[in-house]
Amino acid sequence: MTPARSNSTLILLGLAATIAAAGAGARSALAQVAVSTTARTTSTVPSTPDPADAAMRFLEDRVRRDPDDAGAHNKLAVRYLQRLRETGSLDYLDLALRAARASLASVPMTRNIGGLAALAQAEFASHEFAAARDHALELTKLDPGRGYPYGLLGDALLELGDYDGAASVLETMARVEGRLTVGGETRHAHLALLRGDVPGAQRHYSHALALARDLPEPPRETVAWCQWQLGETAFSSGDYEAAERQYREALATFPDYVRALASLGRARAARGDLAEGIELYERAVRRYPDPTFVAALGDLYKLTGRDRDAIAQYALVETIGHLSATSGALYNRQLASFYADHGFKAEEAYAGAAREYAVRPDIYGADALAWTALKANRIDEARAAIRDALRLGTQDARLFYHAGMIARAAGDEPASREHMKRALALNPQFDPLQASMLRASLGE
Repeated sequence: MTPARSNSTLILLGLAATIAAAGAGARSALAQVAVSTTARTTSTVPSTPDPADAAMRFLEDRVRRDPDDAGAHNKLAVRYLQRLRETGSLDYLDLALRAARASLASVPMTRNIGGLAALAQAEFASHEFAAARDHALELTKLDPGRGYPYGLLGDALLELGDYDGAASVLETMARVEGRLTVGGETRHAHLALLRGDVPGAQRHYSHALALARDLPEPPRETVAWCQWQLGETAFSSGDYEAAERQYREALATFPDYVRALASLGRARAARGDLAEGIELYERAVRRYPDPTFVAALGDLYKLTGRDRDAIAQYALVETIGHLSATSGALYNRQLASFYADHGFKAEEAYAGAAREYAVRPDIYGADALAWTALKANRIDEARAAIRDALRLGTQDARLFYHAGMIARAAGDEPASREHMKRALALNPQFDPLQASMLRASLGE
């Protein structure tokens, strides 16, 4: 099935125009991603037969025959969202939104809890966090005796920077469910990480993994996601060996899982194997050209002297970031941070981060605003924003690096060195390019 003029189709059309105007090196990289996008657009289900694919095709045929079948639309939306998690393809996000809205157009939310839940999840995946929050709040009123509405509400509140509100909602979720669940444990892990409780996050993710494995039919992607998150938690503390082990376990559970592929590339680079890091990032980008993956690949090319390849990847980041309304909403923060990291378009980066922070004032939005404000020479604003970013005590080397650079620009050299040394002590290879720049700033 091919969605009509989906977001990936728009991206493909934009890529074609960019390829025509690009230099030879950039054309090669852009063409590679265009081929990858074409493959996803023209065949939105894997070629290997799978019962889930057959069920999806059955439901698609059903809603074609009966467009008012709200239940079929709801089931389709859930399957599309799962495919989005598995593949990263924005086709499925667009399809999930359409299915949820079609369901609610047939049966209103007061009599269609499934449609409202699907819409809230799709809005969250689209980074429409305020809308997701509002619809999740409606769900807590319509279905107060179940835990999932509180989980959806907590997710949205975390992204909107309402951490106390999220913590309260997650406590309600735990009371309503009355037992440990995968969803509850992963959300508590996320909150623990934000609050700087790394051991607590590891404990919650381990519980979630055990619970997922104990299900009658353990969902492979959920198990792999928990393993990947355990790897991310280990990496954030500089334990690259443990991180690599978790990423490899995730890939054994769910082969070619793109999140784990990219993270394994980062871990291999952190352990000094830049060649394998490049190979793994190349595999990840072929499957899903997320701007973060593309930029990281460009950085590894740069560090290994492949400057033309690096330039091509950096051009591709901009192309992907700007091509459609959906990807723009998804990638605003990534694009602003990319510009700031690489010394490009300081005012554009700052403006993008400021717009994002106005609607999504979480700590990482504050960090992006601080970092871009520094690059735009708005030192006082950078200082205020980085204080906001550090307010929860989050143990993230990148935050400490940014705080150190901002303190230096403000003339506070002791604070600058303290923050930067803290970053290196916590996670000395938090980013291959940025960590090397940090060391240069310290004279190491």
